[in-house]
Amino acid sequence: MISGNLLIICGHYGTGKTNLSVNLAIDSARSGKKVTLIDLDTVNPYFRASDHREVLEKEGVELIVPEFANTNVESLSVPHIDLAFKNKGLTMIDVGGDDAGATVLGRYSQRIKSIGYEMWYVINKYRPLISDHNETTEMLRDIENASRLKATGIVNNSHLKEFTTAETVNSAMGYAEEVSRDTGVPIVLTTYPRQITEGISKIDFLYPVDIYVRVPWDTVE
Repeated sequence: MISGNLLIICGHYGTGKTNLSVNLAIDSARSGKKVTLIDLDTVNPYFRASDHREVLEKEGVELIVPEFANTNVESLSVPHIDLAFKNKGLTMIDVGGDDAGATVLGRYSQRIKSIGYEMWYVINKYRPLISDHNETTEMLRDIENASRLKATGIVNNSHLKEFTTAETVNSAMGYAEEVSRDTGVPIVLTTYPRQITEGISKIDFLYPVDIYVRVPWDTVE
C-alpha cells in the first residue's frame, strides 16, 4: 500500500487527514515496519495526531511533535524534519490543512524530492469548499504550490462522521474519480468506517478505518 519510506498526508481542514494518518501509522507498525509519525499541524488545535500519543506509542509508533505546532509562527525552523531524511523505516508527515499548513514543507522540498516521497491528498465530498470536483482540484494546486511538491495519490475519505453509511461512501466514488481525472493523480485508497460491514461497492483499494480522532464536543455512546 505504501511503497516508499516517506509519506506526506495533506488536504483540506476536516477531511479526516489526521484520523487517516493514525490508522496508517498503526497498521504499518502492526505489519512490522518501524514507523515515525511527525505531527506538522501548525494551525488546527482540534485534529492533532499528538492527541493520540498513548495509542500510537502502545502500537510502537514514534510520535514527533515540533515545538511550534499549534502556533501561528510564520517563519519556522523544524529540526525534527531532519529525522525524515535519516530514519530507517517509514516516516509519515501529517500536514496542517490547506495551503497554509503545507507551506512549512516548501523549505524542505528539495531534500524531500532528493530522497523520494509519496504525497497523498485526502478528499471528502461532504466538506464545504471542496464538495465540487473543480474546487477540490483548485485546492490541491494551492497545496502543491505552497509545498513545492506534487501529489502522487488521492485518498477518497468522504464521510459524514458518525452518520456515515455505505451509501455515503458509494455516492462519493464518482466525485473522487472526477478529481482523479481533473488532476491526473490516481486514487490510492477509498476509506470506510470499519463497522460498516455490508453495502460498500466492491472496488480496488478499499481501506477500513477506525475512528480515533474526535473533536471535544463529540459524544461517544
